[in-house]
Amino acid sequence: MHMRFISVFAFWSLSSFSLVHAHNVALPAPVIAALQRAKVPVEALHVVVMEANGSQKTSALLSHEATTAINPASLSKLATTVAALDLLGPTFVWRTPVYVDGPVRDGVLQGNVYLRGSGDPRLVVERVWLLMRRLQGLGIQKIQGDIVLDRGAFDLPERNPASFDGEPLRPYNAAPDALLVNFKSLVFQFVPDRAANLARIHVEPPLAGVQFPASVGLTNTDCSDYRSSLRADWTDPLRIRFTGSFPATCGEKVWAVAYAAPQQFAARAIAGMWQQMGGQLAGQVREGVVPANLQPVFTIESPALSEVIRDINKFSNNVMAQQLFLTLSQQARSTGSWDASREAMQAWWRDRIGGEVPVFDNGSGLSREERISALGLARLLQFAWGSPTMSELMSSLPVSGLDGTLKRSKSQSIAHLKTGSLRDVAGIAGYVDAANGKRLILVAVLNHANAQAARSALDLLVDWTASQKP
Repeated sequence: MHMRFISVFAFWSLSSFSLVHAHNVALPAPVIAALQRAKVPVEALHVVVMEANGSQKTSALLSHEATTAINPASLSKLATTVAALDLLGPTFVWRTPVYVDGPVRDGVLQGNVYLRGSGDPRLVVERVWLLMRRLQGLGIQKIQGDIVLDRGAFDLPERNPASFDGEPLRPYNAAPDALLVNFKSLVFQFVPDRAANLARIHVEPPLAGVQFPASVGLTNTDCSDYRSSLRADWTDPLRIRFTGSFPATCGEKVWAVAYAAPQQFAARAIAGMWQQMGGQLAGQVREGVVPANLQPVFTIESPALSEVIRDINKFSNNVMAQQLFLTLSQQARSTGSWDASREAMQAWWRDRIGGEVPVFDNGSGLSREERISALGLARLLQFAWGSPTMSELMSSLPVSGLDGTLKRSKSQSIAHLKTGSLRDVAGIAGYVDAANGKRLILVAVLNHANAQAARSALDLLVDWTASQKP
């Protein structure tokens, strides 16, 4: 590790480690050059570098356009996760209670089953399967009534999944839900069988009433764009088809796709999984409310918040971040809503961070409305560094060149950084190990039409930060 820091410092010495002034603030010359190559003006870059254990009065090592409120993209997940760790605690869990309203005779429940959602962000197929196994463990093989889904924990308006960027089948556009099952997404696994000249298709979860193809033909074409080769037809949500072929050279592939009728997903998935496990249902899966007099027969718990935020930050999971954002108001008011969570975040920021309060929207960064300055993010990271849950936040951040959204980073330094990316936003924010063993905060955000072309400037800033000896 020591040798990596030496090489980083040598790079900056050999790269004319002069500081070029842009407006009233200095930027490293290699960063300026990278911006020029990408045709991005220096005014579009917003940067702060400061000591992690500094105070509000500590001077920044580097500050450029730092107080301008900008679109942070997924860097806003830092505010959501830091606030949640502070308000809810790292051991917080979401509980999904299960109720029955009748006796069980000879394997038949003479009544309904109720599932009450609480906003669990990770109610994935495996955990729904375990829930159903526990139902069967009560001796229930057939439900004479209905399976009723209670979504009352969140009060949300209907949302068109295509409204943000016209990509409704991308899982990152899935809308939050008090009973969010498997991110409202299907997972297709393609397994080539050369002897049969086809790829077998396995789909999770099964959806009641939906037809899926069992296989698709093989070709020997290049694997670079296998999804287009499949020529998927999603126009009929009840009959999904692949009219093309699958390149045998790909080997096994997994493709996650948001279901085209998301409002039906939970009901179809729960009915399909119950049937797949041999269960029978005389009624239907429908929405409703748990009767006031019922007590749960059992409750399933989510992983702890400290584990959930690893998925949110390392892989920038939007819908999980939105579930967490809504949970902040749900825990305080029993029903979560966008407006109530925005108010909760604003109050928390004023109390714990201070200074100019950011514009919060949905907590994930999948927004054109959210605004925060680079300095605001740096102050947030300073607060997190001094908090009792610092280690939980640090372990949730991608490590440069090793995992999560930073796995392909070209930086040569050791850093834990959240990434942010939209069509015209590229950013990083987190902690960098400096040459003398201290830890520095780096926030760098590009807001420009060519932001993605200038990502090399962000890598250069990571290495510049690592070379510092504050």
